[in-house]
Amino acid sequence: MKGKSSMKITDKPHNRLAYEKSPYLLQHAYNPVDWYPWCNEAFEKAKAEDKPIFLSIGYSTCHWCHVMERESFEDEEVAQILNKYFISIKVDREERPDIDHIYMTVCQALTGHGGWPLTIIMTPDQKPFFAGTYFPKKSRHGMMGLMELLDRVRIAWQSNRDTLIDSAESIVDAMDFYFVLDNNKEEFSKDFIDQAYIELKTSFDETYGGFGHSPKFPIPHNLSFLLRYWKLTREKKALEMVEKTLDSMYRGGIFDHIGYGFSRYSTDEKWLVPHFEKMLYDNALLAIVYLETYQATGKEEYARIADKIFTYVLRDMSHPEGGFYSAEDADSEGEEGKFYVWSPDEIIEILGKREGEWFCQYYGITPGGNFEGKSIPNRIHTQNSAHENELAIAPLREKVFAARERRVHPHKDDKILTSWNGLMIAAMAIGGRVLNKPDYTKAAKKALDFILAYLINEDGRLLARYRDGDAAYLGFLDDYAFLVWGLIELYQTTFDAKFLKKAIELNKEMLDLFHDKEKGGLFLYAKDGEELIARPKEVYDGALPSGNSVATLNMLKLARITGDHHLEEIAYKQLDTFAGLIEKNPSAYSFFLMAAIFGLYPTKEIVLAGDSRDVNMQEMLNIVHKSFLPEAVIVFNDVAVKEQVLLDLVPYIKGQGPIEGKATVYICENYSCQAPISDIKELEKILLASS
Repeated sequence: MKGKSSMKITDKPHNRLAYEKSPYLLQHAYNPVDWYPWCNEAFEKAKAEDKPIFLSIGYSTCHWCHVMERESFEDEEVAQILNKYFISIKVDREERPDIDHIYMTVCQALTGHGGWPLTIIMTPDQKPFFAGTYFPKKSRHGMMGLMELLDRVRIAWQSNRDTLIDSAESIVDAMDFYFVLDNNKEEFSKDFIDQAYIELKTSFDETYGGFGHSPKFPIPHNLSFLLRYWKLTREKKALEMVEKTLDSMYRGGIFDHIGYGFSRYSTDEKWLVPHFEKMLYDNALLAIVYLETYQATGKEEYARIADKIFTYVLRDMSHPEGGFYSAEDADSEGEEGKFYVWSPDEIIEILGKREGEWFCQYYGITPGGNFEGKSIPNRIHTQNSAHENELAIAPLREKVFAARERRVHPHKDDKILTSWNGLMIAAMAIGGRVLNKPDYTKAAKKALDFILAYLINEDGRLLARYRDGDAAYLGFLDDYAFLVWGLIELYQTTFDAKFLKKAIELNKEMLDLFHDKEKGGLFLYAKDGEELIARPKEVYDGALPSGNSVATLNMLKLARITGDHHLEEIAYKQLDTFAGLIEKNPSAYSFFLMAAIFGLYPTKEIVLAGDSRDVNMQEMLNIVHKSFLPEAVIVFNDVAVKEQVLLDLVPYIKGQGPIEGKATVYICENYSCQAPISDIKELEKILLASS
């Protein structure tokens, strides 16, 4: 049951969205449009009044969603048409990824592109007959205006209803092509992995890093895939592409050099001008790939960048009780990027002439500016990290940051999503062990505690969203898969068996709710979820990796840790289920291919045995954590704890204890185990050779 809205409802006329929790829906609560949230009431009213449904999908930090609201949804003329001839529904895509995915697929199929705001017009039984994205109020420059669109649909609904309904039926029937897997391949081929590398290499920007031209998206899992490809093949170019991209992104304006954290994407090929919104998931995935590259190269710069990401998240994106907020807007005071840009005069006023001029030179802040007359701080003009100068400029940056804090901040979407929190839990756990910073591990634990306290319903079912005392929406595949990932990483960091046990339990629940036992794959929404016009299986790794991709890697890792062959078989079935789809464009499934690399090539099972209080044991743990071992799972048989839970979950470690009381490491690979290692230097040598 939904709780009351946190919005203070005034005497000003408002619509039903005023009683919702979603920041995006609340942004539209005082529109003159008679909005409904997605609910049966809206569909029944559409049927009773014989009206088509106008469905608008977006999210609270979406710039063009704000633009369309100001131009159209706050406009009385537009509202009059919508209210008279349509039933209007608003959906937050981050709360309802199932609805968004289905109708976005329709939009992409009909128009060849997608994005937000997503505009759908459909029958009262949810069958779409029109799809598009942003519309201005009135037609301009060859772009149809919303007023014209609504008028055309109104006339067609009244005079040519059968054609619209036939079109909607045809669209729904055709959706089988997109949602029902047509796997004409018997099994997954390792060739897909090589092909993905070739595709990424072909599209790589040698000058500025990244892939393709503007706009440029980070897509961190492409880089994580390339790191694993480099590790597997020793193809130097793969690592070069990763480093070039990470270096260029950090120097660019897509990184917030004053307050830290990465923006969503860059509008130009240089990574200079960002779309200023900051998303939790981008920062989680980028932190992970910077940490992995630090492990792979030993270059401290990557560790420092990951540190900065975590500094931003813990400072600006954390609930007092532990969960992580979703996003920060690009706009403030109605202007995109206003919060983030500077003029030299503003800097000099804060720092004085001498230090101000140096600061401007350091961060490329010029009189002419690089964004609408002002400057986005960046380091593109330098080709090195210049860490010494960065240390020197740090006190000045802090002064500028303090001044920026006095500006009007962009809107913060403070809802807590289980899925995105799972990603940041994974990132913080990895950061805790790789950087040897217990505060990050503590933050990961605290976020997990938040989810387990507030995002589990009375039936024990995982939920998707929490905000302002209200948890809602049965968890989707991503919620389960991403949280299991976070739990696995927490176990690999702390070696507390409760995290491993919970990961196994949630993974089992996930399979029960989402697994297609007959045809393979995992559905986007569960068998106990709301039945929509389609039940898709998503495997495409876009801005976020897909739930199927992450779940496949999770299952393979859990199988290796526990020796559960049944789980391994399900994971291998995943590879074959999606093989026909992946064959067409392998690089679009980079996270899935990371799972394939883990499953199809030799992996290492590393068991550390000894007393966690022992200095040598601690040193061995540190060596393991600092090594880039994407092909390995780690188990710690801690004699100081003697945990029965772990022995029950991982029975094979009973025979792998410390030898002669010394800290001992067992490394098994490809069903064969090396001689136990008790010498720190030998362990370092072996892991260095494999890194």
